[in-house]
Amino acid sequence: MRPILNLFSLLILFPVISFCQTTISGRITDAKNQPVAGANVTIKDSYDGASADANGAYKFSTSDEGDVIIVASMVGFTSAEKRLHLSGGEVVVNFNLKEASNELNTVTITAGVFEASDEKKMVILSPLDIVTTASAVGDIYGALQTLPGAQPTQEQEGLFVRGGDASEAKTLIDGMLVANPYFSSVPDVPQRGRFSPFLFKGTNFSTGGYSAQYGQAMSSVLVLESEDLPPRSMGNIALMTVGGGGGYTKRWENTSLGANATYINLTPYFAMNKQNRDWDAPPQSFSGSLVFRQKTSETGMLKAFMNYQYSDLSLNYPNIDDVTNNSKMHFGLNNYNIFSMLSYKEVLDKKWTLNLAGSYSKDLSRVRPSPQSLVFSNQLWQARGSVSHTLGELSVIRAGAEVQYNPFSNLYNNYRIDSTELYSAVFLEGDAYITRKLVARAGLRVENSYLLRASNIAPRLSVAYKLGKYDQLNFAYGDFYQTPDRNYLIQTNLDHFEKATHYILNYQYVDEKRTFRIEGYYKLYQNLVRTSNPVSNPYQPVLAEDSKGKGYARGVDVFWRDKKTLKYTDYWISYSYIDAKRSTLYYYSEELQPTFTSNHIVNVVWKRWFPKLRSSFGFTYAYASGRPYFNPNKVDESNILSDRTRDYHNLSITANYLTTIYKYFTVVSLTVGNVAGFDNVFTYNYSSDGLRRNAIGPTSKRTIFLGVFINIGRDDDTE
Repeated sequence: MRPILNLFSLLILFPVISFCQTTISGRITDAKNQPVAGANVTIKDSYDGASADANGAYKFSTSDEGDVIIVASMVGFTSAEKRLHLSGGEVVVNFNLKEASNELNTVTITAGVFEASDEKKMVILSPLDIVTTASAVGDIYGALQTLPGAQPTQEQEGLFVRGGDASEAKTLIDGMLVANPYFSSVPDVPQRGRFSPFLFKGTNFSTGGYSAQYGQAMSSVLVLESEDLPPRSMGNIALMTVGGGGGYTKRWENTSLGANATYINLTPYFAMNKQNRDWDAPPQSFSGSLVFRQKTSETGMLKAFMNYQYSDLSLNYPNIDDVTNNSKMHFGLNNYNIFSMLSYKEVLDKKWTLNLAGSYSKDLSRVRPSPQSLVFSNQLWQARGSVSHTLGELSVIRAGAEVQYNPFSNLYNNYRIDSTELYSAVFLEGDAYITRKLVARAGLRVENSYLLRASNIAPRLSVAYKLGKYDQLNFAYGDFYQTPDRNYLIQTNLDHFEKATHYILNYQYVDEKRTFRIEGYYKLYQNLVRTSNPVSNPYQPVLAEDSKGKGYARGVDVFWRDKKTLKYTDYWISYSYIDAKRSTLYYYSEELQPTFTSNHIVNVVWKRWFPKLRSSFGFTYAYASGRPYFNPNKVDESNILSDRTRDYHNLSITANYLTTIYKYFTVVSLTVGNVAGFDNVFTYNYSSDGLRRNAIGPTSKRTIFLGVFINIGRDDDTE
């Protein structure tokens, strides 16, 4: 279901384009008015642009129309932006670039971190990158799975990073924890993320060694920074094989208000594309969102966001314990989810910055695994505040605090369990630029859990040294804690945070068009929860025996991205080697490889733009070596989890065509997943006597998505 749910977010905020041509030209100079040869000039979030010649002059044509942002960039200089209104004809735009004092010429902390921000030199994935990655189909988490360290998963949702399970990777929006970032779990059916990548201007994906500002995650944090004021008023309409949607955003001088709605019904799609699941009521969902932005001063911004989603589905699973194969097990799910937040940012003076945020979310799932009836309710109230102070030109110190109030309840038929967690934390962190080539970041985080009746102190340290103009070495160390799953907390008297200690060594080479990274890591686990049996169903009650589990994860990640060698082409290749083991089964002392971890992972992503055809084409190939699975016929200490699935292969393709419908910019998008029809198996379900088993593979042999996205925009900025 990941490639086909909630896809209108794919191109919802694409810039408005028509086919009247505008020629943009100008000259790029430095502070001494000397030409900057080779500087790049592009339209932001577009493929249109050119490079400056020996005299600093550039010229290119574009079919974009309306308000756009022109970006001039060059290695060793700070990028410059100018906003223009395009309506055909010729436009002259000159740039004067300043030498970079804190980007290329100065070392930055990057160990374990992939950033996707328009303002950063270390750009890895932008919103446009995410929606044009074939295997992702507009899903943030699907695109992140093409980066090193992330495990591809097609039978369950979640980010599995460097030998850690999905609960060890957390998502934050403007510093606020998202308790349920994915659609609700369905056994053996993967779910998409709930949010569009175009809601965010920055995407910081850390695979380890992250800042003391963040906690409650032993493996990874995905930090999303929401967009500010939109450039203009705009509307959108989406027509898809799986449903439809639309929205409108109104922009005033210092204020904007937007509303979007989407309805998805997979019944027609499933009728056309044969499924490998016995759907009784195919998934359908409705989602709506409100986005408010208010510029409170020259440097202040108030943001409010609310997202509501409802989904419903039911399907039948084969009763593997029935030797006649005539009976089935019914599973039904309906889910209500609300996420809302309010954030405020202000630069108090030139050296002090204040960030405040609050959030409320609720997730209610009614689950009907026949003959049972389960209800799970989870609420989260949270508040966070931080201040930062600049010391000198580059060094900075940060301090902050956060609190989370989390009431939750589980209803198992007529048996109800209620509990409340109160989590609080404070942090202090500083970046010290010893020289322009050497920087150290030291931090300390203190956390407390009411349910555990426990506290912890987590030190963090990162050091980076610049080797040359384009490359540097990075080292990171830290302790990372999180409270065990809340379902364990209400059943067992646990009194320890789970803990992971990270050691990371990283080398990277980054220029304007190419990125190379190689990173080695070692992660040591302590106080992991141990259970009696492997957990195979997200709604299966599992009793925690104790918190004496331990383990490790070690490996090497390699990443190469090239936007220079081939014209109009962007590609990247990633490789991960992971050796991970942990002792989380109570009756086994030996550390075992987790069922969600492959030893070898390869991803190849390729994209090509054809300007004359107004089209783009891309593909993603993913490979992962076989993963362990639980075989009840092998339960001895010497052979448990010794079986492996076959290796995983997936080739996905995508094509996009730009056109106009009634003068409105329109994108026609086609994506086909697993186009080669690889017969993948993710795990096996066994009968209770261990004599029969069913292979769990993808929900369909191939996935096909076709959508038409119409963007209706006009310049209302001055109204």
